[in-house]
Amino acid sequence: MSAFDSLKDHTKEGRVFLARSVIAFMVVLLLLGILIGRLYFLQVVQHDQLAALSDDNRIQLQPVAPTRGLIYDRNGTLLADNRPSYSVTLLKEKVGDLEATLTELQRLIPITDRELTSFRKRLKQRRRPYETVPLRFRLTDDEIARIAVNYQRLPGVQVEADLIRYYPFGASLVHALGYVGRINEKELQRTDAKNYSGTHYIGKLGIERFYEPLLHGQVGYHKVETNARGRVMRVLEQTDPVPGEDIVLHLDIRLQQAAEKLVEGRRASIVAIDPKTGGILALVSNPGYDPNLFVTGISTKAYKALRESPDLPLFNRALRGQYPPGSTIKPMVALGVIDSGAVSPSHTVYDPGFYTLTHGGRRYRDWKRGGHGTVGLDMAIYQSCDVWFYDVANRTGVDIISDYLGRFGFGQVTSLDLPEALPGILPSKAWKRSTGRGSWFSGDTLNLSIGQGWMLTTPLQLATAAAVMANRGEWKQPRMLKGVMTHNQQRDPKVIDGSVVEISGLEGTSAVLPNVQLKNEEYWQRIIDAMVAVVHGPRGTARKVGRGLDFQIAGKTGTAQVVGIKQDAVYDAESLAERHRDHALFLAFAPADKPEIAVSVIVENGGGGSSTAAPIARDVIDAFMALKKLDADESLSTGEATDG
Repeated sequence: MSAFDSLKDHTKEGRVFLARSVIAFMVVLLLLGILIGRLYFLQVVQHDQLAALSDDNRIQLQPVAPTRGLIYDRNGTLLADNRPSYSVTLLKEKVGDLEATLTELQRLIPITDRELTSFRKRLKQRRRPYETVPLRFRLTDDEIARIAVNYQRLPGVQVEADLIRYYPFGASLVHALGYVGRINEKELQRTDAKNYSGTHYIGKLGIERFYEPLLHGQVGYHKVETNARGRVMRVLEQTDPVPGEDIVLHLDIRLQQAAEKLVEGRRASIVAIDPKTGGILALVSNPGYDPNLFVTGISTKAYKALRESPDLPLFNRALRGQYPPGSTIKPMVALGVIDSGAVSPSHTVYDPGFYTLTHGGRRYRDWKRGGHGTVGLDMAIYQSCDVWFYDVANRTGVDIISDYLGRFGFGQVTSLDLPEALPGILPSKAWKRSTGRGSWFSGDTLNLSIGQGWMLTTPLQLATAAAVMANRGEWKQPRMLKGVMTHNQQRDPKVIDGSVVEISGLEGTSAVLPNVQLKNEEYWQRIIDAMVAVVHGPRGTARKVGRGLDFQIAGKTGTAQVVGIKQDAVYDAESLAERHRDHALFLAFAPADKPEIAVSVIVENGGGGSSTAAPIARDVIDAFMALKKLDADESLSTGEATDG
């Protein structure tokens, strides 16, 4: 045994070891207690809260957009459809490096700078958590495959199937139906955020915009379980969306297309109305544009071409084109002056080719340079004698004339469901004063009596006035909607009741103007007979279009000056630039004794109403009558087959 070993104190070392062991054991017990306490706190005390947080990471509530309602014409032809489309989307919460992901996607599929800009804007818009943001639409099968095989390198990227709007007739109906497009920030703020979660599209113009509450439907929800990458593993619960309602319009696509062919290559508008219901049978504004370009976003180049076109294809002439009505309002003016008692129906005027308010004063010219001689009411309408109207207008005054024209809907929006319609201008003393144009002069009244001067009307207003005249003063509010197909009905528009369905909660013109009441109801027939003479009389301004008919058309021609000419100058269309020539107008209804269609035609810079607009209106009426006969023959044939 060495001297070193003899110096060890084994007892002391044992006490030190024991003390250290006890301390270590106490530390272990303390840590174990803390761990057990923490586990108890998490598993028992905070169980409900942590379970909910866990489910939030594992379970998501995803909105399911409803299927947009379809739009049919009066015969069941589909005008607005939904077609499947595939889009690449990004879930911001799952994307690590956004710029790197975008770069990688650009390597896999074509993505334009415009699409990137639009994506960044959408990314900044208000949205729900875990709501995907679309980057590119309408992927091809090849593009879908390229993205799918690279999913593992693209966290947060997915391909989503969607239904997008498709307009099978393209430009044919854009100014009547409008179109849907991507929801922007302003639209998000004014819509129900909950109901539009998951919806990327909203009605922008026309019927699509006005009936958005009907067409959109109600959002649904899926409660889904996801993995760590955010991909859906299974659906736990689901609330199915409620599809939008299908709607049926008064429009007849066959008549619409026939009318469009008549003004092909022209800047023109045609509106046809059923006087019995107010239903709009055709609404043409030419030229138009393809609304399908706007659904998922039009390219800058294509939009610039439309915007800068001198023919203004984006402009809805039927609803927003405001033109001097010219002589087309003369039947309404004549009705007003005789019904008010300002002049009698037998009142005559000598027309030397001009009219003066004072001896030797300014000459207000008649369209016929040598004048019409002695002119009465009937001849003033069927020969469109300006001097007769100058004389009676001066005797009657603007207040009465403006009042009667207003009863026919001029100067106001009277349609139910055409949100872009403009009111035009119906001049009066109060209007001129309120617009800062000064006092009203007698010459203003003379100009108003022949549809010139300050007065402006739209093609829709002219067709509406013709319909009111056809109904002998009875008002039927112009509208596109014929009926709504609820989902417990057969999805066949032919089962829809022809009665008009009133929809509450929609911002439209709900009040119909009162019927035009005359002091002497016989005056209606007197004016209508004069309008019939315009087309069928031996001296009517539109007598050429009245040939070969087995029914009568009541009509009125009109020509509206675009540029003024000197008092003693002669109008020479050939010497003027094409866009400075007169507008050609015509309004009509037929058959005159039992009207079924009222029509207005405006051809910009088309020259005379009798030579340009009237033949077009005749062809529209012929097409309507031919379609009516065809439908009747088909119904008869079907009935016979059924009986057999």
